[in-house]
Amino acid sequence: MSAPRGWSTTTCGQCGELRPCHRKILEQRVCQRCMLRFRRTAKPCPGCGQLKVLAFYDPQRRPACAGCTGHEPVYACPSCGREDSPFGRHCGPCTLRQQLTELLTDPTGDIHPKLQPVFDALMAGPRPQTTLYWLTRASARPDILRDMARGELEISHAAFAALPATRSVDYVRDLLAALGVLPPYQLAVERIVPWLRELLTDLPKPHAEVIDRFARWQLLRRLRLLGERDRVTRGGVQHARAAVLGAARFLRWLDEHNATLATATQAQLDDYLVSHPGRGRSLKVFLDWTQRSGVGSDLHVPGAERPLPQVTLSDQRRWQQVERLLHDDDIRLYVRIGGLFMLLFAQPLARICRMRADQITTEPDGAVTVTFDAAPIQLPDPLDRLVLDQLARRGQASYASRPDRWLFPGGLPGKHLVTENIRSQLVALGIRPSAARKAAMFDLAARMPVPILAELLGLSTNTATRWAALAARDWSQYAAMRRA
Repeated sequence: MSAPRGWSTTTCGQCGELRPCHRKILEQRVCQRCMLRFRRTAKPCPGCGQLKVLAFYDPQRRPACAGCTGHEPVYACPSCGREDSPFGRHCGPCTLRQQLTELLTDPTGDIHPKLQPVFDALMAGPRPQTTLYWLTRASARPDILRDMARGELEISHAAFAALPATRSVDYVRDLLAALGVLPPYQLAVERIVPWLRELLTDLPKPHAEVIDRFARWQLLRRLRLLGERDRVTRGGVQHARAAVLGAARFLRWLDEHNATLATATQAQLDDYLVSHPGRGRSLKVFLDWTQRSGVGSDLHVPGAERPLPQVTLSDQRRWQQVERLLHDDDIRLYVRIGGLFMLLFAQPLARICRMRADQITTEPDGAVTVTFDAAPIQLPDPLDRLVLDQLARRGQASYASRPDRWLFPGGLPGKHLVTENIRSQLVALGIRPSAARKAAMFDLAARMPVPILAELLGLSTNTATRWAALAARDWSQYAAMRRA
């Protein structure tokens, strides 16, 4: 490529290539590419101590800033004078402030009052350049914020429900919810509503009316209550959908056999379950509800007796996996900690992912504890140091700064890490979460009484008792011994 008129080519003092070199850095002529790269390397100036581009020598031949060496501040932002966050001719924060102001200004000429938290959070983000990149991507849907600021789109969940269900739209919605602009919500739960509406349109009216009541007053109500405590899981949502589909299939079968919920007999239900194996679990939820609500006859799905869990991971192999997660720095930190909480304390990944930062405590003597349920557990070395590192460096969304209560924050604002993120990486390491957790539970159940096991790990007494039975330990007299 030929040099612009008036620019002579010479050997760049940084990259050594023959290029137009119209600026000097540390008394060497450099090309445009090297100048731009060097401009992004602001360091504390030995003269003034501020973050500056050290492109000049001071009298002691130390790299220093323009101000301390009597040069023009060619690398400074014309608006604020900072040199540590370049973005075009200006700095990142000044450019971001300008673009956010344009984006969020209402018809009165001021930033929309309800969107002020968005302005503050995006301005406080860790990297203005990343936020600016997000704002320039049409697919990221920053136009939603512009339309809301101008009054062209309501600031509500209903407005988002009418938009296409894309990850970018969900991100903006999650951001507004995390910042308190919108009330909290559970996306997975809300998406059931249009799915249910579409399903009901294809059903006979009597069936649709019953299933609509069942879904809204039993399934959705329970999911929303769980959502208030952030206890909604993918499995819970899938189970709710399966219950709706199971109810629809059973009602259709009753129609085909000239029966209704009110007239169906237990013998007919038994015939249905025999001819459709595997449908009993999802159907049981529906039939239990019909009995409580007086919609149907007295029908019971026989409960399958739960077998004792099977432990397939040897204790030796389990401790090999523990050692690897403790000491292999090539594995992501949050994956190591999640795997160790599972292998050592038998915690399910769903519970690990939604752990709060305040479940980790540093005692006055320096001991680090984790509280999974009611009682704190002291963490051994080096797990305690790994957990403290996670607390110190736990991530946040790239675009916005926000208070985050999660020990393992996710990529969406206000959300914790999803289970699949850790699970898939553990599987890639040869660690099967289900087998690992069962092996840990077997070991712990063999070493402590049921009440302590339940208290430390957050288990029900029935679950702890089943594991104690599997471990062949009889702690039934523990309570009496403790009182003695």
